[in-house]
Amino acid sequence: MKVAVIQMDIQFGNPQLNFEHVTKKIREACNEKADVIVLPELWTTGYDLKNLDDIGDPNGEKTIEFISSLAVTYHVNIIAGSVAVRKGNDVFNTMMVFDREGKMVKEYSKVHLFRLMNEEQYLTSGSDDGHFRIDDHPAAGFICYDIRFPEWMRKHALEGAKILFIPAEWPKPRNDHWRNLLITRAIENQCYVVACNRIGSDPANEFGGHSMVINPWGEIITEAEESETTLYADISIEELDEIRQRIPVYEDRRTDLY
Repeated sequence: MKVAVIQMDIQFGNPQLNFEHVTKKIREACNEKADVIVLPELWTTGYDLKNLDDIGDPNGEKTIEFISSLAVTYHVNIIAGSVAVRKGNDVFNTMMVFDREGKMVKEYSKVHLFRLMNEEQYLTSGSDDGHFRIDDHPAAGFICYDIRFPEWMRKHALEGAKILFIPAEWPKPRNDHWRNLLITRAIENQCYVVACNRIGSDPANEFGGHSMVINPWGEIITEAEESETTLYADISIEELDEIRQRIPVYEDRRTDLY
């Protein structure tokens, strides 16, 4: 399975320009025969949190129509990063996953809100799991700050996830945390990690890029730097199963103790 990770800049508070940019990037990835395309966190608006009541997507309807159409046109799976979705009086930071037929197979709203960027003041935390299947492979989705909670990601791995998709807007000053946490999550869960960060800046933050695809050994298959780019990598579930047989940490867990 070939994944394409779209590391892009995001136009602050301007969904229309971001939709146009993503259309171009997805077209380019499909020309490279990608099976799965991954977008970053809050790619429609950026962290324009104060204006989400105006620019957030009501019930995600515009995003769903837009991404579904692209998935059908190119017959590709799309992990549509996350977008600000307005539901009633709440705004959620929501990942959407679409299959090759354009069906939305998962919505996951960010469970852990990042107080250092005031998310809790403008967003509502989700309460559902991140499980889905992609071309019949078990996977799970998380968003940015979620990776600092190993028990949340391990829960999904124990329940069968083999590929962990992580869209983010991770700030540049903590790039070392980003890289080390992702590598650790891959090793401890014996999963592929596909992480899509943004680059560029907004009025309050500079973002670090370094999107990555990591194999279950914790080896980086491919990594971006700090410019717009699309990463490509092949994922082998057979290789993952082989690694889990070689070091059987799941079988050796002491469930009588923890």
